Amino acid sequence: MSTHRHPERLRRFITGFAELLDQQADEAAILDQGQRLLGELVAHDDWLPDDLAQPDPERYQQFLLHCDSRQRFSVVSFVWGPGQRTPIHDHRVWGLIGMLRGAEHAQGFSRDAHGALHPEGSAVLLQPGQVEAVSPRIGDVHQVSNAFADRVSISIHVYGGNIGAVRRAVFAADGSEKPFISGYSNAHLPNIWDLSKESAAP
Repeated sequence: MSTHRHPERLRRFITGFAELLDQQADEAAILDQGQRLLGELVAHDDWLPDDLAQPDPERYQQFLLHCDSRQRFSVVSFVWGPGQRTPIHDHRVWGLIGMLRGAEHAQGFSRDAHGALHPEGSAVLLQPGQVEAVSPRIGDVHQVSNAFADRVSISIHVYGGNIGAVRRAVFAADGSEKPFISGYSNAHLPNIWDLSKESAAP
């Protein structure tokens, strides 16, 4: 993919999402309107910098693209190597997942009367341009995997907080949990604000 040809797409998304949160809408409205904004961003695969789209052979990558100055929301690229998957985990905040490249499976889980976790319904297949939502209110525990065993997949996630600093959990099948804080795979943010490097053409 070309390197960072249209950083204005990410800028426009960040500005639009901040304006949405400025309206102090409730979570349902944020997820509804945010889904549309994220759908517009992932409809084009020509803006993500190449260095924030690189897989790692050992584990999936979570690259921070932007964190709101008040930590109201963060935007990350999830880069899945062939066949990679997360453990079963939660988020503790609302989230939106938009598929940019490749495809991924997301399997939701629910607890039985004894607290054990079981798959809830069929896994959702997310393909480029599609967006799904998660939150503690509507369902927050899932496992995500690259739908492909032979290629990289990339999804763009937006969370209602600084997700790399949120204390959350991974789960065993019996429902027992292990706390974790994910952090981020990158040490530097993409510079999407230097307008002097961009053409004056629309």
